[in-house]
Amino acid sequence: VGPSEGAKKRRGAGAKSRGEGRREREGAEMEDKREIEALLEQMHLKEKEEAMQKKHSFWESQPVKQFSEEQNSETVEEGPVQVNQDAEGVRETGYALPGGYEWCDCDISSAEGAQEVYTLLSENYVEDDDNMFRFNYSSHFLSWALQPPGFKPFWHVGVRVIKSKKLVAFISAIPAKIRVGKNSPKGKDGVSMVEINFLCVHKKLRTKRLAPVLIREITRRVNLFDIWQASYTAGVIIPTPLATCRYFHRSLNPKKLIEVGFSKLGKRMTLSRTIKLHKLPQKTSTPGLRRMSKEDAPQVLELLNAYLAQFDLACLFQSVDEVEHWFLPRENVIYTYVVDAGEGKDGKRKITDIMSFYSLPSTIIGNEHHKELRAAFSYYNIANTASLKSLMEDALICARDENFDVFNALDIMQNAEFMKDLKFGIGDGHLQYYLYNWKVKKALTPQQVGLVLL
Repeated sequence: VGPSEGAKKRRGAGAKSRGEGRREREGAEMEDKREIEALLEQMHLKEKEEAMQKKHSFWESQPVKQFSEEQNSETVEEGPVQVNQDAEGVRETGYALPGGYEWCDCDISSAEGAQEVYTLLSENYVEDDDNMFRFNYSSHFLSWALQPPGFKPFWHVGVRVIKSKKLVAFISAIPAKIRVGKNSPKGKDGVSMVEINFLCVHKKLRTKRLAPVLIREITRRVNLFDIWQASYTAGVIIPTPLATCRYFHRSLNPKKLIEVGFSKLGKRMTLSRTIKLHKLPQKTSTPGLRRMSKEDAPQVLELLNAYLAQFDLACLFQSVDEVEHWFLPRENVIYTYVVDAGEGKDGKRKITDIMSFYSLPSTIIGNEHHKELRAAFSYYNIANTASLKSLMEDALICARDENFDVFNALDIMQNAEFMKDLKFGIGDGHLQYYLYNWKVKKALTPQQVGLVLL
């Protein structure tokens, strides 16, 4: 056997052992994932059991489905809990606050007002359980999230210290029309309600029980406009989740995610292998993919409502203006791409598919080298001509090219279909969906949810 022949054989033997090693590593990684998923599910079941045994004094006084009704769900009447309500009977004055504090309307349309809310949230809003990351909504993001068509400054509710005028608490509502039950006589055509968000109390005031007062006050202000239902999400379990969904994460910058403690190296994995495993193609693959423009909005509206008709909990987009607000690209806020199939017989350009994600960074707490984790969150995605997998791989590529570190998605809608193939990892956090003053018989699966709340 000549030298070249021997070299080939040695390389062949080496390739075989590397292949076996790779398969072994992949098998170990799959086993790790299964163990983690089983452990996380056990933890969630325990959390739910503890929540059901705990007394929830505030929520047990509210018009929401109670844990005790879960055992006899067939006897639950779907629809509003409180009916025949009249806005004229709603109290006109705000609820009492502890001494030294006062209600205010926060002017998100002004740079100063948006910055004030941003500062409160950036220092006091949602943190992970290990206090390593805190959501860092930008003032531009807040302007987008809180000022859709029909928004009311009266629903941007703050609490100030009377002496210093410092903003120490906040809660918001925005108008929405939401389907509850695609076959429900009362909910299938959409219910006019509000989406409640950004409930935040300064850390030093959390012993003063301000959160229930904020919820009562925003309820009062919404009721004054003859609206009686609301949707909201929370990481905690209270009476009673309409749906429980889970976050999944896809690494775009594995090195940084490991350095800041967001991710860990898997068993038998090195950093270089992890980077290689998560490497994406250089360019997108979907023909005709481009950023959405204002001219696309009417077709995007049609595509959204047609697609969302299959889900039991979904937003019913009402106008082109609404679509323009929520979907037209804004740097560091919302990124929307469409598939342009070219001109049709009528001479107009035809939009067939939609892919979108929004930016929600987190402050990295206590890390000397990195201050911010840039996270993209999946929004609404509609694959008609492309496969959902290839469309979402393009979403990952676009997010990477915009310098995001991680791409997050809930397992709602059809998202579970692409997560395994695109190497999404299971997150340790659940997100519960809730309805105020509306009951359904049975909880929804994540796949029945077609609503994204920011």
